[in-house]
Order: sequence, then C-alpha cells, then structure tokens
Amino acid sequence: MFSRYNDNNHPAYIKASVSAKKEIKRAKKNFESKLCENIKKDTKSFYAYVRSQSKSSVKVGPLVEESGSSVTDSKQMAEVFDHHFSSIYTQEDMSSLPAPEQIFHGKDSEFLTNITVDVETVKKKLQSLRPDKASGPDDIPPRLLCELSEELCQPLAVILQKSMEEGVVPEDWKLANVCPVFKKGSKAQAVNHRPISLTSQVCKLFEFIIRGALVDHLERNHLIKDSQHGFRRGRSCLTNLLEFLDKVTCSVDARDNIDVVYLDFAKAFDKIPHCSLIKKLEAHSIRGNILTWITDWLKGRKQRVCLHGIYSCWQTVWSGVPQGSVLGPVLFLIFINDLDCNITSTILKFADDTKLISIVNNDDDSTLLQHDLAILENWTHSWQMEFNIDKCKVMHVGRTNVHSIYHMMNNIELGTTSEEKDLGVSVSDDLKKSKHCAYAYSKANRTLGMIERTF
Repeated sequence: MFSRYNDNNHPAYIKASVSAKKEIKRAKKNFESKLCENIKKDTKSFYAYVRSQSKSSVKVGPLVEESGSSVTDSKQMAEVFDHHFSSIYTQEDMSSLPAPEQIFHGKDSEFLTNITVDVETVKKKLQSLRPDKASGPDDIPPRLLCELSEELCQPLAVILQKSMEEGVVPEDWKLANVCPVFKKGSKAQAVNHRPISLTSQVCKLFEFIIRGALVDHLERNHLIKDSQHGFRRGRSCLTNLLEFLDKVTCSVDARDNIDVVYLDFAKAFDKIPHCSLIKKLEAHSIRGNILTWITDWLKGRKQRVCLHGIYSCWQTVWSGVPQGSVLGPVLFLIFINDLDCNITSTILKFADDTKLISIVNNDDDSTLLQHDLAILENWTHSWQMEFNIDKCKVMHVGRTNVHSIYHMMNNIELGTTSEEKDLGVSVSDDLKKSKHCAYAYSKANRTLGMIERTF
C-alpha cells in the first residue's frame, strides 16, 4: 500500500499496516505458545528464544591472566582456557601403581569381555539421536545420522564391530572441541569454568552401546556400592537427600549429635589416572575386547578450546575422562567405587559429591570420624586424586554437639559451616527449611520475571 500511494497517512496504508501488525502479534503469540507447550521436550529452543529477547548478553570473557593482565581477544582467551585445562592433568606415577580392591568375586565365565554390535541396535541408536546437538571435530551432524539411519545402520554396524574386535579406536573419535562452561565465582577467572567436550557423534553412538553393556553388568552383579546415587537407574539427587535426611533426623530424634563432613574433589573428572582406571576396570571383571577398546579410547586423546568460533592449538589429554562423553560418568563411578572401603561412618556419594556422616557424642566418636577422614586421605594419595581442602566443610548438628575439630591434608583444620548447598537443597545445622524455602521463592520470582519480560 505504501508503494502504491507513497503516503504514510493514506487510509489504505493505515488499514493494511494495522492488519499486518495484528497478524504479526497473532503469529508471535502462537509461536510462544508452542514453545511453552513443548518445554518438557525441547528446553533448548525455549531458552534460546528467552536469550534472544533479553537485553543482557551472556558471553565468555574478558579473562584475567595469572599476571593480572586482561585478555579480550577470542584467540588469546581460547589459549588461556587451553593452558588452564591442560595444567590440571595428572602425570601418573607408573613406578608404584596400587592394587585395587577386588570388587568382583564371581566365576571367570561371568566376566564382561565382548559385545556384539547388530544392525537393529545401531539403527535404534541413530534414530534416537537428538538432531539439535552439536557435532564434534569431524563435523558430522547428528541430524544427518538420524535422517539417514536406514542407509547408515549397516555400514556403521560393520565399522563398530570391527573396532571392537580389533580394540582400535579411530583417531577422529579421540578428538574433542572443548567449550568452557561457567560454574560459579568470577567469570574473569578461567579456573571457574568447566571443560565440556564435544566429540564425534558416531563415537558417542558406540559409547551408548558399550555403556549399556557396562551398566547391565555392574547392576546385575551388584558391583556398584549402594552409597553411590549418581548416574544410576532408580537413584538420583532425591534418593541421596532422602537417605541423608532420614539418617540425620532419626539421630537427632534419638538425642544424638551428628557431624557431617562435606568433601569436594578437585577437578575430579579431569584427574583420573588412566592406568589406575584400567586396573579398577579389571577388578570389576571387565576384560577382553571391551577393556582393550576402552584403553585405546582413553589414550592418545587430544582437545582444543573453541570460543566464539575461534580454536586454540591441539593439546594432548594425559588423564581424566571427557566431560560430555557417554562413557565418562560410568568410568568415574567405577574409579571411586572403593572410596568407602574400611569406612565405619556412613558415606553418601552423588558422582564426586561426597558426604561423611557420623554420630559424635563423645571424644571416641570424633576420633573414629577423624580416622575415617585419614583413610579417605590415604585413598586420594594412593590413586593420585586430591580434595579441595578449601571447599571441605564440617556441619555440627544437635543441641549438645561439642563441635569437634577435624584435620586433613597435612594437619589443616577443616572449616565449619552452618548452612550448605547440598545437591540443590540448602541444609542448615538446625534442620529448618526456612532458608531453602526463601531461596526457592526467590528463584521462582526470577523465573516469573523472566517470563513476563519475554512473552
């Protein structure tokens, strides 16, 4: 209408403009309604739209180097992240590898040694891939694999079966693009970011198959201790918290005093020594072709940091399991499975988040808890893991608690806390939930504000 009459005030133009605005508003409302309806299935699209409507941009950088200078260039920031992530690896001491606790006591015939890759399984895994996931360094997108599942399932099954039989992992599958994901603290510090690895989608498909066989073997033979609630079927943050609060509240009702030690591993997933992990896999009766394949999958890995489309140099990965991989969490559970051996106190784990709980009514009880802490510390020395002593805290619960002092790491006194964030729930020493309710109310308010601003 404007082109026809060349007049903003012409009645035909005004009528067409009003009609167009109504249609745009209706289309936007329908689009937002669909986003809200599908939020359970597709949270990624929902929050992408929220970010697009937000005035504040969330981006990495600028960073502050150890020298104190500020870095804003994407290439330089990628190199700073790359240097930090490479500096936390464990150089394994091959001269004195400890013998792991023998977890499996069954027959040799019950060992997990091999898996068979069939076409139907590969086809199902291809069809279950999420098309919106990122591809790895090989640039093979999951959408391609998903939509061509009928054509690719046969050749991929042959490749995967051959890889398993020979125990050889293609070099492309050992490469990873690392994205720094902010945790908490100052965003200007590289140490406050977690390295998430984007690896080959084809390799992840094979990892799904191997993980299924590993989990089935571990659960069928009851090899993972009941203290572990992370990455397990039928267990979660909820079961961990229920068991913890049941133990604590029952003890308080019985007029006992409880000391809870919150333990924090330093960069746990990145510090696992590979040879020690292989020994622990053997102790869990994982042998043969599967063990050979996992060994080759762990060794010779390389990664580079990707930031704003800019890449750092390739770096060799000396230790750890890739965060963002499918096999990584299961291998981590196997590695720390014997953490609670010889411990008299109650221990609860959710992946690397560990709590030590003990009734402490007198000096003898506190001595036993200190002895358990010494056992855990010896375990970390033997397996080349470390506790972040600054984040290890003690909470004293009970009206007549004597507030015993505990030490770790060369006689360093552990700090005390009256409130701790435990798997998303604020726990206080008086066991009241008012602070957590206030936190939940505040979080809900922020979410409502976000919805009001966006939709």
